[in-house]
Amino acid sequence: MKKLVITVMAFCSLLACKEQPGKKEKQQEEQSKPAPVSDDVLETAVIYEANIRQYSEEGSFNAFARDIPKLKELGVKIIWLMPVYPISSTKSKGSLGSYYAITDYTKVNPEFGSMEDFRHLVKTAHDNDMYVILDWVANHTGWDHIWIKEHPEYYTQDKDGTIIDPLNPETGESWDWTDVADLNYDNQEMRQEMIRDMRYWIEEEGVDGYRCDVAHQVPVDFWEDAAAALREIKPVFMLAEAEQPELLENAFDMQYAWEGHHIMNEIAQGKKDVKAWDDYMAKNDTLLESDDIFMNFTSNHDENSWNGTVFERMGGAAETFAVMTYAIPGMPLIYSGQEYDMDKRLLFFEKDTIRKEKGKFYPLYEKLGKLKNNNKALHGGKNAAAYQRLATSEDTKVLAFRREKEGDALLFIANLTDKPVRFTVEAKGVFKDYETGEEHAVNPGTGFDFQPWEYLILTSE
Repeated sequence: MKKLVITVMAFCSLLACKEQPGKKEKQQEEQSKPAPVSDDVLETAVIYEANIRQYSEEGSFNAFARDIPKLKELGVKIIWLMPVYPISSTKSKGSLGSYYAITDYTKVNPEFGSMEDFRHLVKTAHDNDMYVILDWVANHTGWDHIWIKEHPEYYTQDKDGTIIDPLNPETGESWDWTDVADLNYDNQEMRQEMIRDMRYWIEEEGVDGYRCDVAHQVPVDFWEDAAAALREIKPVFMLAEAEQPELLENAFDMQYAWEGHHIMNEIAQGKKDVKAWDDYMAKNDTLLESDDIFMNFTSNHDENSWNGTVFERMGGAAETFAVMTYAIPGMPLIYSGQEYDMDKRLLFFEKDTIRKEKGKFYPLYEKLGKLKNNNKALHGGKNAAAYQRLATSEDTKVLAFRREKEGDALLFIANLTDKPVRFTVEAKGVFKDYETGEEHAVNPGTGFDFQPWEYLILTSE
């Protein structure tokens, strides 16, 4: 039986709502806006990636907004909306095209609903003490964007003056993103237009920040200028789809834990062992500042559609690694459908639907969300709880660590193999197993017998 912590602390409201001054008086009246994103929120937040097209049969803003209170049950504090903008039809892929082939940065895709519907979604999130961040695609636009005709100089061109799709900088070959046109960041006017469009959603529509697509393919100094301009309006939350420490210096609050995710996959597949995880954590200690934040995940839209479902990639380890994304330093991500045990690759360029039937993972994420929201030992933001690796008698098979902050302590112990293992842990103290409520006195000689992928979380009394 796998074991899980359940906290008894009450789930507190994220932040009191208050109005922010905006340019549209009507919008001010309609939208309830939370206080600006704070470091305290980042310590306890769970982030949810919303795929509007596939989330419901309707594939609409309104259908998603109806379920926002359910996300609060899961401890979600930040909603990341995949691109909501109109999609180009020129060179489009599939019958509906890619969310990332944008034709206008300041409008919404009519497939999802109206701008009023979008505003209702944002208001519903804010009323439920959640922030909303938009997926921002700064590396390229769709081929129907007005800039293509009016400002071809905004785009990368070949020697013949033809606008091109993005190239792999290492090989000089196309990524096969043929449905989009590569933007030219040597053009300063384009940079300013891009920042103006980013400001629009913060000033006019009350959103709270951005998840920035392929952030590592856009110059760092652009992101720094953009973030500074946005923070003149209010504090915003910035997530980089990258693993590039310099992006965190002045522009971004959080980056993807891509390497950690790949190591989880490889351990689940028997290609690597716990030593690879230990090496990864040790490397992060030397490369990153103490206030840098990782987004931890077992799936996202790219992984699910192109590399396989979490069950294809992780098999019997899927639950164990889902729990681990909450237990390690950082912020855990839930991708649309994971809470419903989704075991299908969602179509990317066509309509598909998530089947909403609660199974194992909804109550799991619900319990993990309460733990993350309420236990200081799982703080994972700019003032994260300490992470201490605990030695075991089977260090290549068993991962054990201690998290601690301000009197709260937590032990995570897991068999990261597909075979039973007997071991001891170099730890001492009295802890509580919140699945059973039983007291555990742990000593260096205490023996454990774990089944494949079994895990245990113990908290201080």
